[in-house]
Amino acid sequence: MNKFLLLLATFAIICFSPLTYGQISLGTAANFALFTTTGAVTNVGTSQITGDVGSNNGAVTNFGNVDGVMHNADGATASAAADLTIAANLINATPNTGALAPLLGNGQTITPGVYSIGSAATMTGILTLDGAGNTNPLFIIKVQGGLSAAANTQVNLTNGAVACNIFWKVEGLVDLAANTIMRGNVIANNAAIVLQTGVTIEGRALSTTGAITVTNGSVRKPLGCGVPQLTGPAAPTLNTVACYTIFSGNGAVTNTGTTFVTGDVGTNVGLTTGFQASNVTGTIHPSPDTSTAQAAVDLAGVYTYLNGLPHDIQLLFPATFGNGLILTPHTYLLNAATVHTGTVFLDAQNNANAVFVIKIVGALSTGTAANVVLLNSAQAKNVFWLVDGATNLGTNAILKGTLIGNNGAIIVNTGASIEGRVLSTSGGISTFAINAQMTPGCTNLGTESSVLITKSAQLYPNPFSSVLNVNIEGLGSGANLTIYSAIGTKVLSKVLSTKTTELQMNLPVGVYYYQLTGKNGVQQGGKLISK
Repeated sequence: MNKFLLLLATFAIICFSPLTYGQISLGTAANFALFTTTGAVTNVGTSQITGDVGSNNGAVTNFGNVDGVMHNADGATASAAADLTIAANLINATPNTGALAPLLGNGQTITPGVYSIGSAATMTGILTLDGAGNTNPLFIIKVQGGLSAAANTQVNLTNGAVACNIFWKVEGLVDLAANTIMRGNVIANNAAIVLQTGVTIEGRALSTTGAITVTNGSVRKPLGCGVPQLTGPAAPTLNTVACYTIFSGNGAVTNTGTTFVTGDVGTNVGLTTGFQASNVTGTIHPSPDTSTAQAAVDLAGVYTYLNGLPHDIQLLFPATFGNGLILTPHTYLLNAATVHTGTVFLDAQNNANAVFVIKIVGALSTGTAANVVLLNSAQAKNVFWLVDGATNLGTNAILKGTLIGNNGAIIVNTGASIEGRVLSTSGGISTFAINAQMTPGCTNLGTESSVLITKSAQLYPNPFSSVLNVNIEGLGSGANLTIYSAIGTKVLSKVLSTKTTELQMNLPVGVYYYQLTGKNGVQQGGKLISK
């Protein structure tokens, strides 16, 4: 009877809904980037995961910080297991509209449809899924055996195809070789999924019964298909403290060396010393006054608000924060002293109003040249760091956002760059030859920060192979280009002095991230793919 109702529902969907619109729901399984109903989920090396990770019956081991929630045999995994079974059955019951040969790729293009492959299948080279200009075109590929991909295989999307509406239903082992770029929801039935070194999935890897292993890879839940856009929490109202770039509610504020500041500098208890008026675009408050008194009150309110925010995601390994970690708009918790090494990427997913809050219960320290990179319309004015403890920003560190230290000293070492604010509720602040520029929000300062995220530069082709063209029109007379690997290692740094620059590239196949900074302060970041 249940099978009859399922087939009847499927018939109704097919008959009364155009094929070009989404028909397959993963239910609560859609929350996961990696999930198996039964089996271990294992990571090797440093992988970047956006989405939940879990098993309903098996160990989940060796993952670092994940931009999602880790689940092991809980209510979420039980629900996901049931919903994954329903989705797999619905895919099986969806009538085929065509058949495909078992060898996929090598320049092949596929249009929307429900396809069957009657045996195990292999992918190699480039496979293009062409949406034919439809809205959310649906692709279902049923493989009656295992699915393997040769090294450097790419699944590309064009003409409206979206990864969220692509389903690979595989009746056997899924084995994707090194540096494969896969797109879509991969569902293995009663078999394992193996993602070898450097595999990138824009989609999900799900198994009804089978282990999942990822090695130095990247798996990111796809956007679209009715999934609500991430916004993060509501940003706090800074009120008068918005006009301060460096401020302590209680503690001396001192500078050594040549420091440039856009915004006010001051403290409400103690003295402010060492700053040169010619290098500060704003007001230096050498001793407490009515402005600092109000700023202290307002800062306490901001702290109370941020401290009270419930977290969405707990990053489980504070001592290894950074290292190429990609975060999306959420409230994050690191429940111990935190060490930021390498690069952390903040990805707004093209929502310029998205807010990021990172709450650290303990001290924060960064390595030399530790970096925060903004991606896909993320803006420093919408980033907030709350540190319950001391803060030490290392030499040449780059911080984006408003940092609020609570009951701890803040040290900003030589060459550090701040796009935002450094504020302390109670604790001294010491700076050493830094550059600090506040983000917009102060209505009293004559010159606000002009550092805004825009899309005024073009990098093409993308994916690229041996040549990458960079057009910096709109960034001013020049720009600095920095490219990072997927784990946050700097692989290229170039000063661009002409409108269009042709760069000869020799990077391994994989996913990279770039940051452009114009001489006028305008910045832009995004993703690149080397093929």
